[in-house]
This record gives sequence, C-alpha cells and structure tokens, in this order.
Amino acid sequence: MSSHPLAVGQETRSIPTTEWWESAVIYQVYPRSFADGDGDGVGDLSGLIAKLPYIAELGVEGIWITPFQPSPQIDQGYDVSDYCGVDPLFGTMEEFDELLDLAHSLKLHILLDVVPNHCSSEHPLFQQALRAAPGSPERDMFHFVTPSEDADNQDSETSAPPNNWQSVFGGPAWSRANPESTTDRDWYLHLFSAEQPDWNWRNLAVGDYFEAVLRFWFDKGVDGLRIDVAHALFKAKGLPDSVSGSGVVDGLRSNAQVSDQEEVHEVYRRWRLLAEQYQPHRLLVGEVNLEPERAARYTRADEMQQAFAFAFVKLGWDPNTWAAVGNELEAARQLHGATPTWALENHDIVRTVTRFGGGELGSLRSRAAIVALLGLPGPAYLYQGQELGLSEVDVPIRARVDPMWARGGVCRDGARIPLPWTQSPAQNHGFTLKEQTTARPAEPWLPVPPHWGVHAVELQQQDPGSTLNLTKRCLSIRRKLWAHGVFTTNDGGHWRVDPGNLLICERNDQFLVAIAMGTEAASLPPGTVLFSAVPLLDAGWLQPNNAAWILRE
Repeated sequence: MSSHPLAVGQETRSIPTTEWWESAVIYQVYPRSFADGDGDGVGDLSGLIAKLPYIAELGVEGIWITPFQPSPQIDQGYDVSDYCGVDPLFGTMEEFDELLDLAHSLKLHILLDVVPNHCSSEHPLFQQALRAAPGSPERDMFHFVTPSEDADNQDSETSAPPNNWQSVFGGPAWSRANPESTTDRDWYLHLFSAEQPDWNWRNLAVGDYFEAVLRFWFDKGVDGLRIDVAHALFKAKGLPDSVSGSGVVDGLRSNAQVSDQEEVHEVYRRWRLLAEQYQPHRLLVGEVNLEPERAARYTRADEMQQAFAFAFVKLGWDPNTWAAVGNELEAARQLHGATPTWALENHDIVRTVTRFGGGELGSLRSRAAIVALLGLPGPAYLYQGQELGLSEVDVPIRARVDPMWARGGVCRDGARIPLPWTQSPAQNHGFTLKEQTTARPAEPWLPVPPHWGVHAVELQQQDPGSTLNLTKRCLSIRRKLWAHGVFTTNDGGHWRVDPGNLLICERNDQFLVAIAMGTEAASLPPGTVLFSAVPLLDAGWLQPNNAAWILRE
C-alpha cells in the first residue's frame, strides 16, 4: 500500500463544501432490523440510540432512518397512519428527541422517510373518506372513482375497476370502497397494497397537509427527508388506461400514466423553498425510479438536492453496463447540474454479495464495490449490513412478511434480516440488547440464519482485514481527500473499459477509480495507488474482483 501523504496523517472531518450533503456518505438504518432495545424481537429507537456510536465510528456524515411513524405495518411502516408521531412498536417521541440530540452531538445528520404518494387505509382522513358519500370533499383527498352510469355492468358486486392499472405488489390497483354496500359503488386507487390508498395531489388540500408534515419535522431539527416514490404523486388527468397490459413491478415504469407527470415538479419547488427557510437548509432526497435523464430533472436547482441513481443501484457485475450507466448519469449531470447520488444496496434490493455472484466470489466483488462506490463523485449511501458483507437470506416461506411476496411473488425480506452484533447466538446474536428475565428472548421479526454470527460486528472489529474495517479505512481516506481538495463538488464521472475488463471512472484530472471486472489481473493506469479493496499483486497490477483508488502523479 502506498505511503502517499494523503493516505496518512491526522484525520479531519472538515470538508470544504457549500452544503454538508454534497460530499456526504449517509448510512441507511432499517430500524426493525438494526437493534432491539426492548426485547420484543423488533428493532426500535432505543436500540438505535444505543448503537449510534457504532455508526459515528464508521465515519459517515448522516443517517437515513426508514419509517418509524404509527402504522399497521402492512408494508413494514410504508403504510403511515400518522405522519407526525412515533409508533409504540419503535418507542416514543421523547426517545426520538433523545436520538436526534445524541446524533447531532456525534456530528451525524438525521434524515427521515416521508411517504407522500400513499398512506395507510387506517389514516384518519381515509377513514373519514370511507364514511363519507361518493363525490364528497373527504373522498376528493384520494382517488375515489364512481363507475359511469352507462357502464356495461351496474351490479355493485361485479362492476369492473375504473381502468386497467396494476399494483406494484401485483393484481389490480383498485379496490372497492365498501364492497358490502349496495349504494356505494366507488373504487379507490392504490399503486401498492389495498391498505395503501394513494393521495390525490390534484387536490390543493393534500399539498397543504404535507407542508405541515414537513414543517413539523424540520421544526424538530431533522436535517432532511428521503421522499418515497417521489415521482408518482400525480396521475394522468382522467385516469386513462395504460397502453401496457403488464403490471408495474418494474418501479411504475411500464405505466406512464401513474408517474413522472409534469405537475409533480411544482411540489418539490414548493418543498425546496420551505427547506431553505431553515438554517441550516434542510435536505430533500428523492426516490425517483426513472431513467437517468428524467430522474435528474427532479434535482434541478430549484427542486430536490438529491435523487438516487436507480440505474446504478441495481447493477450486476459487468464492466460495460457500469460504464454505460455511469456515462449516462454523467450526461444527465451535465444537462441538469445534478450530481448522481450513488448506492448499491437498500432495503428493497438484493444484497450485492448475492447479486455479484454469491459465496467467496460475491464477497470479493462486494468489497471492491464498496471501494468503488465511495470513490465516485458526489454523495453516497450505504445500507446497514453492507459494511459487514452480509448476503441475501432465503427466508423460509412460512416466515415471509413482505406484502409484495403475498401479492406478486417477489420477496424483499432477505435484505432485511436483523444485524449480527455478536458471534454468540445468545440474545439473537446481540440484536436483542435488553437482558431477558425469561429463558429465551423473543424471536426476531425475521428469522436469523444459524451461521449469521460469522459476520458479527464484534468479530469484524477485531479483524484488520474485515469488510467493516475496509469500509472504515475507505471512509477515512475519502475525508482526507476532501480536506486536501483532491475531491470537489464539481467532479464528473467519465467512465471507460480498458483492456482486461478494467473499469475506469475518472473523477477529475487527479483521481480515478479502477475496478478489475475480468478474470485476469489488469494493468493499472500510471499513478499512486492510495487504497485497494485487497492487497495489490504489485504496484502496477490489479487482481480480478478488486478495486483501487489512484492519484495521478
């Protein structure tokens, strides 16, 4: 390993940038599976509070916490019944306040999830709509449709849905409002489960409602929000049939009528103005599952500051695809000025160890991918357990809880297994923090594999060559490069594939990332190797399934 001065010396967290998020690495916490503080088998806020120092020691700048607000938990919290509360399953608002204060004392920013496309069918406003008459103002908060008088079938029990739209979770995107009623013939729209009705954003009252939600959390001191399904708020006027007869399990892309309507951009312009009324400014991060050029439009100068690069997050292990996606994202950046927001894992995606081949091969590639990810221009996100090299788990069918599995045959539970903190199976490998008065702690909400302890945090902390310590070193060097001006917020990402399937991303004139994606060792471009995922064969060669950071002479 090189002894270049940027790779050693006193560490600093002082990053010269206009806004903290422009260079940030943010760690995604799925609280159900992070740490269980009260011993009921479900991760919670008290568990997260206890483990905050672990996250701070990684060297990240912030945390994105997936929903912990009150919810029936049909979709593990993405069916919200109260946007301004804390579900007792996860704790109390007082515990959230404690979490926020401790995070800020550790120099960690906190991002929460907001789910503006849909809510829970138990939300008070939807319950009011169900009780109200067809055509009422209450129902206009959602997408209720009364079949036309000249419909072919007027039988309230067998009438057809208003159009052919399909749910992301499988099956029709419409359900009857009151199927037992002989007078209420309305259907309501839900792009996800029937328990997740879509808001009607053409009703101005919906926009006012969510502005109050944002103000609530911003007033508390939350540093930003990740916006779920950010591109799908508005549906095409008149709710016409989709030209595609397929479902929308591809992230809504197969039905152009349900997302990416022009009106949605006015929502984020309004939210950006609100976010900049606060000091420091608040961050808006969009889940925008569109092609790069379309997604980049959501991060124009007066809209959201970030949107996840979905074309990147689902990549396999192929250099030509990486280069094509990388260059497409760079073209979108140059067109709209939006720096890509990089991630390779999240709670909805198969983990990289499995996606990149599984076993030892997948583990090597996953380590290389972490090095590559953290060297790319702009912000990056890590998903809990990615720093441990966790693989996807094949959850037994009887234990699966994902509604997508029940309706559409796709299961996301395998990326949501509780984290292994200790090698011993006691206390669910340390996931359960509270000492039990009974013989055994409560079973985790998803079963933990018998071998899970081999990935334990306590083991990896002691092993200098572990994926955990690799991630820490990578984050440490990244901060030094920012502090020394090697990285800037204006860096591009120019991608190419060199001989031997050596993938190169040139971040700027000084710095590049190299990933050996072939089966043979590849010759590196000239420069000083600052860091690599596994030791180099020698100064000029990168072995297969390895990645390195190179500083040009």
